[in-house]
Amino acid sequence: MGQGISALHGEFSRTIHRKFTKTIDEYKLLQGGDRVCVCVSGGKDSMLLGALFREYEKHGAVPISVKYLVMNPGYSAESFEQIQKNAARLELPIETFNTEIFAHTEKVKDPCFLCAKMRRGHLYAKARELGCNKIALGHHFDDVIESILMGMIYGGQAQTMLPKLHAKNYTGMELIRPLYLVRERDIIAWRDFCGLEFLQCACSVTKRDEGSKRKLVKRLIARLAEDNPQIEQNIFRSVCNVRLDRLISYKDKQGTIHDFLDDYDD
Repeated sequence: MGQGISALHGEFSRTIHRKFTKTIDEYKLLQGGDRVCVCVSGGKDSMLLGALFREYEKHGAVPISVKYLVMNPGYSAESFEQIQKNAARLELPIETFNTEIFAHTEKVKDPCFLCAKMRRGHLYAKARELGCNKIALGHHFDDVIESILMGMIYGGQAQTMLPKLHAKNYTGMELIRPLYLVRERDIIAWRDFCGLEFLQCACSVTKRDEGSKRKLVKRLIARLAEDNPQIEQNIFRSVCNVRLDRLISYKDKQGTIHDFLDDYDD
């Protein structure tokens, strides 16, 4: 067993492995017979997800089969080689395929949005081709709370990144986020403990975009947490304890807007 996997049962059993299995159980992410495609981008989050699924596939409570899929959107030869080396160290039997996403997105107005959309489409299509009914992504707890604040501050809306959702354009496919309750700092600690080096992002746009909205929000949350250690959990709980009768308005699943004045005098 690779060091990165064995560490999940030792030093990182409580902070990572238990939270991974708790997420699966609490949000019912897996059912017996699922064929899961773990999308490995090459960063620390998706590589950890692969290591966790490698172990779960062998000893998990729910019998599943797993494919470990690496999409090359246009990485340099050095970056792609690094992904393969890390996969070997973590004993991940990866399957790879090439696209030209970077070439199509680097000169558009909103490259990150388009890149994410194109990546998702390619991954769904390839996962279906491999016979999978679920794709697993490496979004973690910090991604979730950052998205909550970004939606409020920049989008004027209250919503969150869900732990699972049905694919709109791929019938029978589902997206799951098994790292939903895992903190980024614990992923970094696992990475450093195992002496692993992962890709940050091999995209030239992200490398030069030091003032991105997500990075600003990440710094804001960190600053607030210095004064109140409960800040991160409180942000998360804010979308778990919603009082519809205390909102000015909200949209239901059909997109119908409900206003607090609708039944104000009832």
